[in-house]
Amino acid sequence: MSLSLTALGVKSMTASYANLQTVGHNIANAGMPGYSRQQVNLATSDGLLTGQGFIGRGVDVVSITRKHSDFLSREAINSTSVAAMDAKRLEHLNDLESVFRIGETGLGHSVTQLMSSLVDLSSNPSDLATRQVVLARAGEMASRFSDASATLDEAQTRVTGEVTYAVQQVNDLLANIAHANERVAAMTGAGQIPNDLLDERDRFVDDLSKLMRVTQLQGEGSMVNLYTLDGQSLVLGRTAITLKVLEHESDPSRVAVGFEDFGLKRVLNENTLGGGEIAGMLQFQNSDLVTGRNLIGRLAASVAEAVNAQQVRGLNLQNPLGQVPSQALFGMGPALALPYQTNAVTSPGVYTGSVSITITDPELLQASDYRLEEQDGSPGTWQLTRLADGRVTAVADGDTVDGVLITFGAPPPQAGDRYLLQPVARAASGMQRLLNDPRDLAAALPVVASTGAANTGTVSVAAIQVDSAILPVAGATANISFTSDTGDYNWTLVDAFNAPLASGSGTWTPGQPLPAPPADINGFQLRLQGVPRTGDTITVTPTPASAIASNNGNALQLLALRDANITDGRSPGDAWALAVSEVGVRTQSAKTSSTISQAVASAAKNNLTTNVGVNLDEEAAALIQYQQSYQAAAKVLQVAQALFDSLMQATGR
Repeated sequence: MSLSLTALGVKSMTASYANLQTVGHNIANAGMPGYSRQQVNLATSDGLLTGQGFIGRGVDVVSITRKHSDFLSREAINSTSVAAMDAKRLEHLNDLESVFRIGETGLGHSVTQLMSSLVDLSSNPSDLATRQVVLARAGEMASRFSDASATLDEAQTRVTGEVTYAVQQVNDLLANIAHANERVAAMTGAGQIPNDLLDERDRFVDDLSKLMRVTQLQGEGSMVNLYTLDGQSLVLGRTAITLKVLEHESDPSRVAVGFEDFGLKRVLNENTLGGGEIAGMLQFQNSDLVTGRNLIGRLAASVAEAVNAQQVRGLNLQNPLGQVPSQALFGMGPALALPYQTNAVTSPGVYTGSVSITITDPELLQASDYRLEEQDGSPGTWQLTRLADGRVTAVADGDTVDGVLITFGAPPPQAGDRYLLQPVARAASGMQRLLNDPRDLAAALPVVASTGAANTGTVSVAAIQVDSAILPVAGATANISFTSDTGDYNWTLVDAFNAPLASGSGTWTPGQPLPAPPADINGFQLRLQGVPRTGDTITVTPTPASAIASNNGNALQLLALRDANITDGRSPGDAWALAVSEVGVRTQSAKTSSTISQAVASAAKNNLTTNVGVNLDEEAAALIQYQQSYQAAAKVLQVAQALFDSLMQATGR
């Protein structure tokens, strides 16, 4: 009897001791991230059959399991992944927003400063000091655009470095998870579940989810298999793939994430990553940073191209006066047509077909990249997709879209080829002032207009607008004679010897230029005011050398660019304000998304911790309970020992 009682006490002590050890283990790991509360699972031992019935034989320790919820764990991991993506994108957007400043430090202010300096130039076109101020303002504007572009390049460099480091971390975690799978499978084969190892593997998965979102499927032997959201395997049992940082398929300045499969590179689609810091960085790189480049590039290209176009139409102060062609004021980065890596090649890096682009109308430029590719189901025909809004346009060699001329090379693009067109993305890169001599500024117009002394009407010339960099017929004189009181006129173009070169007629409408576009006399248009009468005349002659220094016609046209709608239907100031607003809206939206996703992640983590984490108050209560249980079991052993001693004494032994 005492032996059975001893066995009962031993089993009771064993169960109590197991509970005490487990409680102590829980308390010790209460602050350990990812630790799941463990509990001892007991089962009543089978009773001993006797003539008087079954006599209990105590309790057996069946197993020690962890408190775990697949649903809550999945929710916590997924929400953590989304929160990490939003937070990382917001972090980079905050840096981008610092480039889009308003006030005196912003790009818009530097444009305004340049335009304001032209006020003094138009008032005093011959003053070299005034001209030097204009050059200084031009240099400052070019420098600010170039610095802004360099800052965006630094942002790209930072993204590249962070993605590279994150991919290294992902590879380490994937390897650790695969190794943990191997250990779990080995230990599970012994018949018991390795709780602490499962927690360790879950921590690896949780850390991985902060870098990229994954889905889990239970595998053989308690192993876990991991996949991307679009089904690409990352860990299969004991095997993990190795991710790599790859060059973006169309833009070599950007990066992508993928892996090599039998020598072929496969890129993970950032749109299906779904979460994690890598997804946030790729989203910033491929959307926000591209938009930022194009917003700055469009403003740089529209302003610089407009100023350059007007500058070369005027006359400078270089000797001999009126004979030295004017040069562009600004130099800019190139408009690029980048072939995709999958395009047909004649040798590695040498592509069969080619495409080039040229800006023809800066006023129509859009803040966007474009993709040129074959039309679906129509081999040999091409379409252009504006990536900013998805607008698709059918194109052919020589077509112009959004102020950009598309030219196919020799040989032209091949079947299946694709190209990334960047008209303005690099415009601000290396932007610089090309002129250093203040006399190179072209403040004068190449022609002057005068009304006839015998005119009887009130018609006069309000302004001359020169549309050609070089007049079609240099040195020619245009004679305009009104043939009615309602604006009908004839015109003739004569050379220096008064020999007729061309002639024509038209009707002037008040408020409209003369001649009305697209008509042309000699590369200029007149803005008239007043009322003409029959026989009134206007003469447009080459600006004499003696009048070039005092002529401010081209300076006035340069100044008019300040308020002209030269940037997609907006003035430069309004265009910059819109750019600042767009980046600000993106940043604010990202901030809202990050705040919400962080709250969701915190709630999911709290739910998980509440369900599977350690509650020290509960463990303290359990500790007292199992301590008393252990003491009671010890008392059973003590009684059994006393009974055994009494029995031995009774038998005389």
